[in-house]
Parts: sequence; C-alpha cells; structure tokens
Amino acid sequence: MIPSLSALFEGFSAVEATVAVLAISVVAALGMEFVVLRIARRYVSTTESKYDDIIIASLRAPLVVTAALAGVYVLTQVPAVRASVLVDPQLLDDIFGRPSLSVIILVWAHAANAVVNRLVAAVNEEGNRFDFAPVFSNVWTLAVLVGSAGTLLWLWGIEITPLLGAAGVAGIAVGFAAKDTVANFFGGIALYFDDTYKIGDYIVLDDGTAGTVIKVGVRSTTLLTRDEVLVTVPNAALNAAKVTNESAPQRRRRVRVPIGVAYGTDIDEFETLAIEVVQAESLVLDSPKPRARLRSFGDSALQYEILCWVNGPTRRRRAQHELNRALYKALNDADIEIPYPKRDVTVTTGPDPSVEVPDERGAGQAAVDGGTAAGRNGESAAERDGN
Repeated sequence: MIPSLSALFEGFSAVEATVAVLAISVVAALGMEFVVLRIARRYVSTTESKYDDIIIASLRAPLVVTAALAGVYVLTQVPAVRASVLVDPQLLDDIFGRPSLSVIILVWAHAANAVVNRLVAAVNEEGNRFDFAPVFSNVWTLAVLVGSAGTLLWLWGIEITPLLGAAGVAGIAVGFAAKDTVANFFGGIALYFDDTYKIGDYIVLDDGTAGTVIKVGVRSTTLLTRDEVLVTVPNAALNAAKVTNESAPQRRRRVRVPIGVAYGTDIDEFETLAIEVVQAESLVLDSPKPRARLRSFGDSALQYEILCWVNGPTRRRRAQHELNRALYKALNDADIEIPYPKRDVTVTTGPDPSVEVPDERGAGQAAVDGGTAAGRNGESAAERDGN
C-alpha cells in the first residue's frame, strides 16, 4: 500500500500534493458518514432491539473523525507525501502526528463512555433487574478515564513507570485516609452483583428505615420514605445490614386485617360478609382471592384475620385503612358485634363511718398503762409510810 501511494504522489507539486491529502481525508470522512454509517443505520432499523441504534449513534462521531484524521496521518508518513506538501515535515509531524492520534484517543474514550452510559439508561427504562447498573456505569467511566490518560502519556513518550510507583504509594495512602469511601465503593459493587435491589424497589432495613430506592451511586443509595424524606444510606452499611426487599420477587404484597367478633356470632355469615367487603375494595387484587381465617379463641372475641393482596408494598396501609372502615360499617349494619374486653366489678358494703368502733388494742394498752400508774402510786405511799 505504501509503495503505491508513493508512486501516486510522484511528480505532484506541493499544492497538488497538499490538496490531494486533504481531499482524500475529506472523502474518507464523507464515505464513512454517508456510506458505511448509512448502511449500518439501515440495517439496525430493521431489528427490534434499540441497543444497536444506541451503539451506531454513539460511534458516529469517532468513526468519522478517525476516518479523516487517520487518513491524513497515514498519508503524511509516506516519504513522497512528506516531501511534496507545502508544510514543513517537522511541522507536519507536530500537527498531524501525535496530536491527531491524541484527538482520536479522546474521541473514542468519550464515545466508549457515552455508549455504555446510554445503554445503562436504556436498560433502566425497561424496569428489569438491571436497574442497579449505574454502579457499573460509574466504574466504567473511571476505567475509561484511567485508560485514556495512560494511553496519552505513552503516546507522548512520558515514562509512566515512576508514575505507577507513585500512584501505588498514593493509592495506599488514599486507601487508609478514605477507607470508608473505598468500603462504600466495593459495597456498591457487591450489592450490584448480589442483585439485592433495583431502582424503584421498596426496601426495609434492619434498623427500621424504609423507603423506595430512587438513586444508586458509587458511595451511597438514596431512599425516598413515605413521608417524602430523602435518606442517604452508605453502600457499606447496606452491604452489612439485613435488607428486606418488599418489591421482589413480585410487587404484590399481602395485607392482614385482624378483627374480632363476639362469641355466638354466626361465623359462616360473618365470613361471607367479610369476603364481600374485601372484594368490593378497589385496592385489593382479585387474584389471589381474599380469605378469612379464624386464628384463635380470645378472652372476649373470636379472633379472625382477613387476608388479601394489593399491587405494591406502599398500598398496604391505605388498603388496611379502607378495609377497616368498610368492615366496621358492614358489621354494624348486619348487627354483628365487635366486642371489647369487659370486667365485672363487685362492690361490698362496709361499716357505718358515723359509728365509732372501740379499738381493742387501744383499750388494752390503756389498762396496762393504768395498772402501771397505780403500782407506782402504791410504791410511793409505801415509801412515805416507811419514812
């Protein structure tokens, strides 16, 4: 290929060679844009997947730029071209040598990062189990940044071995200084591979924190509570905590409504009425069917539990409220008693407070005191007589 190019440019004047180089680069760019990419877009438009459309759209710019700059770079390495064009060979190297390759590297690095991020966003929109993929997107961005920086340093002849040693020492220092951040980073990766939850899931932590996952980052995960308060939880804490995902494997959740009816109630009539009330509630799913279960014989009532299902964990409290209201009204209309604990209190009549009751202990003590006083008086008289 190179000899043919040399023969092609032999006998060209400086102006003609320069125009030929520029023309070939422009033709290469236009051919990539209007021939290769057009054929590729036409092909991917016939497929059902939208991922190939994202790839073609993201790679359009780097392909065109590469066709233009790479063609100029290759042509300028031909001795006949270098000697024929208007530009000095050294200036040619300074303009179309490493700078053009650097531009190509940067354009492809940007495209590689963009295509992965767009694919992750497209996957997230489908609402499947890959909604945790933003963590992978962040890791990919970091890898592309480090890789492109290392390639550029190598291209410009900068020795990276000392930099790698310094980076190792700096990495150890940063690891100790930012150990929590590093723990959160790897905790997020572990959560991703474990597929613990995804964006939109309603999770409950072992400390009672509960909310819907709205953002998954490298360092932390953000939850939106039922009080519309944002709670940011470090990924390391999530990785070490017990996480209950109430949106998986299915979003439907069971609602339990405890209720008691009085002893002597026709339980068949009550169960039929309760099921009709539950089925009439719009929040309750038709399948699985609602059920009424007699759980225990309480002190004051027959303890029942009404079981039904709702579409999502965030609807349970609302459904329980509506069912409690509807059951209370229906049981009142049907004269079915909802008992409450009762206690029998016995009152006995005591002595009349207006009648004074002598204190026997007090009377006995008075007699003892009187006898002691009389004895003392007798001793006093005897002493007087003796004197």
